Amino acid sequence: MPRVVQFDEFGSRDYLRVVDKPKPWPGPGQILVRVMAAGLNLLDAKVYRDEKVAARVGVTVPSGTGQEFAGFVEEVGEGVTTFSVGEAVFGTAPYASIADFAVAAEGAVFHKPDALTFEVAGSLTIAGRTAMASVASLGLTENDTVLVSAAAGGVGVLAAQLAVRAGATVIATASEPNHDYLETLGLIPVAYGDGLADRVREVLDDGDTVTAVLDNHGSDTIEAAIELGVPVERINTIAAYGPEAHGATSVGGANATGDDVEEIARLLAENELVLPIDSIYPIERVGEAYGRLEAGHLRGKIVIVTE
Repeated sequence: MPRVVQFDEFGSRDYLRVVDKPKPWPGPGQILVRVMAAGLNLLDAKVYRDEKVAARVGVTVPSGTGQEFAGFVEEVGEGVTTFSVGEAVFGTAPYASIADFAVAAEGAVFHKPDALTFEVAGSLTIAGRTAMASVASLGLTENDTVLVSAAAGGVGVLAAQLAVRAGATVIATASEPNHDYLETLGLIPVAYGDGLADRVREVLDDGDTVTAVLDNHGSDTIEAAIELGVPVERINTIAAYGPEAHGATSVGGANATGDDVEEIARLLAENELVLPIDSIYPIERVGEAYGRLEAGHLRGKIVIVTE
């Protein structure tokens, strides 16, 4: 019988369990996908840990987990015209993606480029949408020096590369073990934490200033940006909310389009961008995988595979 990862109460990843459930079937305008790979996102962990966070995104127990997937079309519902059984696809099925089968709306599914592995395709939709929208919000050019925080993570590593493609000079925060890797992407790495503004000043050329910030970490990045004199309207955050955002803009995945998803998939397929895979876990070890996610210091994405 098909497997689904589910939790029946909030508070800990220990409540995640693999359960057997009947095979689902798509309704009108929906697609049933045989999932091969599903990426993890930090919001998933916030949801299963905190009932209040879950309520804000409409999740009640019992609930599945995982938001993005890649696999093969198993069945199409009435009215679906853009996909056929057997095609390789990727997309989103919120809080239902870590399973042998996922049902998704036709508009949330995309054809997988042949050059993309299922692991990368199953990890790119959420991070890709967020990175595309956040970078576009700042209108970066070759005249910009942009600070990107958490630049080794799933969103940050894509956002930093997109900023480089826009012509900007990119200073990237990450843990020390990821610095050499970030340099291979054309980024200037610095350690995060106390004293960030001073470390950024040390790597700036004489006369240069930071002109924009892509925050993927939290208020500490925004506070450093303000100390560096970055105008608040040129700070975009996806990690700080309310007073902690200090008035920064908050443009994320909800502001992206299907075209943005297809574009970032194309860039990855053509090796114009890279999305590193930090680690891969079988579905039976989903709790361990989320433990790795919550521990942080990742390089790219964590993936669950079903085979």
